[in-house]
Amino acid sequence: MKNGTCKVDFQGKSLEFPYGTSYRDVAAALPGENPAPVMAVLVNGRLQELREKLKDDVTLSLVTGADSAGHKIYVRTAIFIMLKAIYDLYGKKEVSRTYVHFSLDNGLYITVEGREPVSEEYLCAIREKMREIVAEDHPITKRSLKTQEARELFRYHGMYEKDKLFQCRRSSWVNIYSLKNFDDYYYGYMADTTGAIPVFDLIPYGGGFMFLLPRRSSPDRLEAFRPREKLFRSLMESENWGRDLNIAAIGDLNNRIINEGVEKLVLVQEALHEGRISAIARQIKEREGVKFVMIAGPSSSGKTTFSHRLSIQLTALGLRPHPIALDDYFLNREDTPLDEYGEKDYESIRALDVEGFNRDMTALLEGKEVAMPTFNFVTGKREYKGNTLCLGEEDILVIEGIHGLNDELSHALPLESKFKIYISALTSLNVDEHNWIPTTDLRLIRRIVRDARTRGNTAAQTIARWDSVRRGEEKNIFPYQEEADVFFNSSLVYELAVLKISAEPLLFGIEDDASTAVEARRLLKFLDYFLAVSESAIPNNSILKEFIGGSCFEV
Repeated sequence: MKNGTCKVDFQGKSLEFPYGTSYRDVAAALPGENPAPVMAVLVNGRLQELREKLKDDVTLSLVTGADSAGHKIYVRTAIFIMLKAIYDLYGKKEVSRTYVHFSLDNGLYITVEGREPVSEEYLCAIREKMREIVAEDHPITKRSLKTQEARELFRYHGMYEKDKLFQCRRSSWVNIYSLKNFDDYYYGYMADTTGAIPVFDLIPYGGGFMFLLPRRSSPDRLEAFRPREKLFRSLMESENWGRDLNIAAIGDLNNRIINEGVEKLVLVQEALHEGRISAIARQIKEREGVKFVMIAGPSSSGKTTFSHRLSIQLTALGLRPHPIALDDYFLNREDTPLDEYGEKDYESIRALDVEGFNRDMTALLEGKEVAMPTFNFVTGKREYKGNTLCLGEEDILVIEGIHGLNDELSHALPLESKFKIYISALTSLNVDEHNWIPTTDLRLIRRIVRDARTRGNTAAQTIARWDSVRRGEEKNIFPYQEEADVFFNSSLVYELAVLKISAEPLLFGIEDDASTAVEARRLLKFLDYFLAVSESAIPNNSILKEFIGGSCFEV
């Protein structure tokens, strides 16, 4: 900085701005056009809100709604505007609490206590009020309060989950956002004005409503909402589990750990899992003609441990389960198809020998003996090591892989011979009333811990690949989840408190200037909400052991 100006390096160009210029004004003056709305900036590798100001020479890049961090800012700010509209229209006398439950497709499921069920007329009023707030482009301000003052503010507004959340925070200060005298706390950064959030909609759904927002892939427009009734019911069941345990948010979990410890909670949650797995096994046993149990789910769902535990329950019912990993039907590596980036696409169904799989499964269904393959991940080739299989009356195959629910994979098999299970980690826990925990965050933290332990990957490597993994899930897994006969939720209400111990050192190991540092800092802030729990209380058949180690199964 010299002569009251700051130098900004942007895309190889050097520009000068007056000291104290807001990053919003800097972004508006930068050359080039942005296909997506600018939500924040990276300043010397650190995320900064547009309301912040230039105070030194910097290297700067833009964060848009098409970026992970920018999309999260859009969503948080949209929630803030929605809440402001609801309380402006109806006030605390009519609305005791507005709750952000979970994401579903391109929307968030919202309920308003005191307004059940939600009518289209009611949503129309909120929608119009939100559009008014956006059109007026009000500033969103931020101030820091001492933690005790913030907790008093939360109690005054009836935000009791936020109050409990900060009971265990070490930080002395809390950032509070304000919009025209409406205060709230959000886990992460916000836009600086309401005009940054022009695209949204609200539709009645499930007794509440879906708050529809743009996807990262189309940040300037809304795509049609795709109802997923089975997934919705599973998510609601997960929330009901949390309520039955009196643990709906992180503050509830922390209080349980402080007052009772975690041992009983672990036993109860594991019993809930075992009861659900047992019920699924009975459904399989009672359905006539089932020979193939097809299990699919996104990355880090706990598919392998679930397959083992389901096999034990099937055995207890008198069946003889045989595990089959679809990975063993990979094409030889040189035959793997390429994706749009010219890289080998191991998550495509074309990476599997679909015809060979159908030939083998049909032969087994006909009572023939079949030589079973094993894929050698070192050589990249399928091998046959003398393993054979022949199905008797009580034999059943437990087949696990990402394409298990796609009938194209098993096109030659009769529909009545297949029982389909979708598994995912649908956490019932939220940060507080207005900050939900995405299932992708739980799965990413699981994967960071597992990949470091089993593959020697750094947290930076796992985070860097996560967008690619998510794209594969969107293409190959999520479109087929409603085809499942049953859903299994593999999340455990206490697990993030356990994963925290392993995940934090890995995330702290990411250098400040790494491309993955922004995401690492976000996850570290998230984990800081939790009181840590030792893994010593976790039984060795728990799905969590697949990630932290010590499982009694080969996972």
